[in-house]
Amino acid sequence: MILTIRPEPGCSATVEAGREVGLTIEGYPLFAIRPVAWNPPAPETIDALLLGSANAVRHAGSALEQYRGKPVFSVGAATGKAAEAAGFSVAVCGQGVLQPVLDTLAGQKLRLLRVTGAEHVPLHPPVGISVETRIAYESIGLPLPDALAGHLASGALVLVHSAAAARHFAAECDRCGVPRNRVAMAVLGPRIADAAGDGWAAVRSARVPGEAALLALASDMCHDLD
Repeated sequence: MILTIRPEPGCSATVEAGREVGLTIEGYPLFAIRPVAWNPPAPETIDALLLGSANAVRHAGSALEQYRGKPVFSVGAATGKAAEAAGFSVAVCGQGVLQPVLDTLAGQKLRLLRVTGAEHVPLHPPVGISVETRIAYESIGLPLPDALAGHLASGALVLVHSAAAARHFAAECDRCGVPRNRVAMAVLGPRIADAAGDGWAAVRSARVPGEAALLALASDMCHDLD
């Protein structure tokens, strides 16, 4: 059984994306996204937005609207689509990691506003690029449902999209007595695999940090684990 534990609407999006490539995935959101009040810098001090998740668009609220007309540098396609749907113009769309998006701006002089979640990956701007960071949302871990614990104990492959998700999922499995050796994980990258810890049936990272690559990995792992 393949399971995704992402918060909505990402959970449903992963289930649908899996269906499109022939995978049956069940969704059990183990997190809820909650907006956080934030203090937006003056629009005239910002040249562009730097967005690492569609949640930044969904939960930043009306404060984000004052930057409409400024270009968006997006971590990937899903975030770019959310920004465009909200009326922003996407100048650069990455492949799932934010640092390379920043690196493409080397040689320019730009003041960026990074709207992000409470847990986020540190960035290293090139010379000439300044980044103001504002936290606009947080991810709240939820208790492991009994139905999910039962599926896991019977053997399952879990898709994990973030290091915070890996840590919370591992802690909940331990709290509920789910044997780690009954659970395999397909994760978006090595940092997430490290956060998951040891003792799982298998933990493998996608070739590139994107949904398509993660689903391809899940398909491969299903065959390997049969």
